[in-house]
Amino acid sequence: MNFPVLAITLDLDDTLWPFAPIGARIDQVLHDWMLQHSPATASMYPVAAMRELRERSFRDNPHLHYDLSALRRLTLAEALEKSGASMDLLDPAYEAFYAARNQVEFYPDALAALRRIAARVPVAAVSNGNADLQRIGIGELFAFQLGSREFGAAKPDPGIFHAACERLGVEHAQVLHVGDHAEMDVAGAMRAGLRGCWINREEHSWTHTELQPDLQFDTLTGLADWLDGNASNPQR
Repeated sequence: MNFPVLAITLDLDDTLWPFAPIGARIDQVLHDWMLQHSPATASMYPVAAMRELRERSFRDNPHLHYDLSALRRLTLAEALEKSGASMDLLDPAYEAFYAARNQVEFYPDALAALRRIAARVPVAAVSNGNADLQRIGIGELFAFQLGSREFGAAKPDPGIFHAACERLGVEHAQVLHVGDHAEMDVAGAMRAGLRGCWINREEHSWTHTELQPDLQFDTLTGLADWLDGNASNPQR
């Protein structure tokens, strides 16, 4: 299938890198940090207990689901307060988390494919997560980064897709959103009037009977190859 793509919006977690290893490392980094700076907190909230606290904070604060940084700070604040630690530790504890959160390991295909894609069309990061492209070291490949925290609503809210298109200066139908999540990325973008590309690395089944992805690949290289072969896509 050929159609014009003048810009791309791109998900980050589980599209460019797997998040599960990051999450596991965050848990351990925070525990080690608490052992050093607040042993009482580390004792009261070992890794499993801190994870349970974080999951409860997420469940109890649905109004903050668009702002994972605020939810993380709520979790840390509660752990520090209940263990009798100084709240002066909140900011440095969050910084320990955030440094670990931005230590990513790209999928083997992702970085080279991203460079190929970004050389052809403008790419904007549109994410519900809180990764920092500058810290990760790939900010120069993106026109901008639009997070759900900045926008005030998370994918699949159509507004965040529309805001990205507006900043790109490209009509919705000529923007291709690329991501791993069938609902939040692909179906959400397509309902918002964008094209949708599913990066389906794990061979999941597509369950949305009312629509089908415009494109589907098991690596980001597949998309880069498609763009190279689609003559309707202009070179920058």
